[in-house]
Amino acid sequence: MTHPLVEQLRFARSEWGRALDGVSEEEAQRRFLPMNCISWMVGHMAWHEHFYWVHVAQGRNVAPHLEELVGNSRPASTPGLKEMWETWRKVTQAADDYLESLTSAELARHLRYGGKEVSQSVGTMLQRVIYHYWYHIGESQAVRQLLGHPDLPEFVGDIGSEAPYRPEEIRV
Repeated sequence: MTHPLVEQLRFARSEWGRALDGVSEEEAQRRFLPMNCISWMVGHMAWHEHFYWVHVAQGRNVAPHLEELVGNSRPASTPGLKEMWETWRKVTQAADDYLESLTSAELARHLRYGGKEVSQSVGTMLQRVIYHYWYHIGESQAVRQLLGHPDLPEFVGDIGSEAPYRPEEIRV
């Protein structure tokens, strides 16, 4: 059974898609300084999930171009939205291979990267990604307002039916 925290990540991902529904390729590449453009945000979230759940957790690399293009502390870029969504889908699918296996015990452990133990537990890393999505949902809505988009979605969406609180199952 999927861990409740992974279900919350999936809800954040679905809200991410809802936040960006209707954004055109041209609009997604428009940058309002000092913010990044929307297409960068999509790629950046793909990068974050890729780094944690595909590269570190699984030792795989399904999107080698992301680090240079949209990784942390990289120069600003304006990648194509279509390409970033395709990459995001590929990455999240690969990430799900790992995320589906998580138990409460595994969320408490620390992964190893570069021969060292990562300072945060897997559970803390998972929370960081969830909150990172919400940060960029807010930022993307600010960009959409600057683009003149009317009738933006309200957040948080239907969490009561899509991702309600569910206690962890105790697995022995």
